[in-house]
Amino acid sequence: MIMETLTEAQQELYDWLVGYIREYQHSPSIRQMMKAMGLKSPAPVQSRLEHLKTKGYIDWNEGKARTIRLTQASSPGVPIRGAIAAGGLVETFQDTEVEHLDFSNLLLNPRFFALRVRGHSMIDALIDDGDVVILQPVADPKALKNGTIVAARVEGQTTLKYFHRKGGKVVLQPGNPDADTYPPIEVPARDLDVQGSLVGVWRERL
Repeated sequence: MIMETLTEAQQELYDWLVGYIREYQHSPSIRQMMKAMGLKSPAPVQSRLEHLKTKGYIDWNEGKARTIRLTQASSPGVPIRGAIAAGGLVETFQDTEVEHLDFSNLLLNPRFFALRVRGHSMIDALIDDGDVVILQPVADPKALKNGTIVAARVEGQTTLKYFHRKGGKVVLQPGNPDADTYPPIEVPARDLDVQGSLVGVWRERL
């Protein structure tokens, strides 16, 4: 299920809640949330909590203190949501979680997701076939810096490439010197859906 986007303030509180509940195995008090968010009144915290509940990120038992539950935290780790082409284009990944990478020893943002790489177009970026790329959602593609590695959807298909904006167009540039096999993809910016920007790479080797 695709969740409704959070505001910056709501996301800040949600991320903090996820970290706190994972560490202590119970929800914090309003006072603790006020302190963590640097607020002097409970009203902003209560407002953010109500929005998080309305958007489906948390729930709680009415009338009972400290019963906040994370509705999206049923599985640990980073969800792998399918495969992504590091070559041409492949059918876009579905928003379903088939397995998880367990990074329980690391503090990772709960919004992160992962895709398994298929192809060799990003070998100069040290991303090879079979690797798993960890990505974060992109709220505003206009704020992306040129050279950022992104997962981008073009005409219903998705690929992993360097992002370069040129006026009203975007060039998706491969990281492979073989230009004949891996040519750049140029599309109107309005036709491009940037689904995530690269956070890290996980390589499983026997």
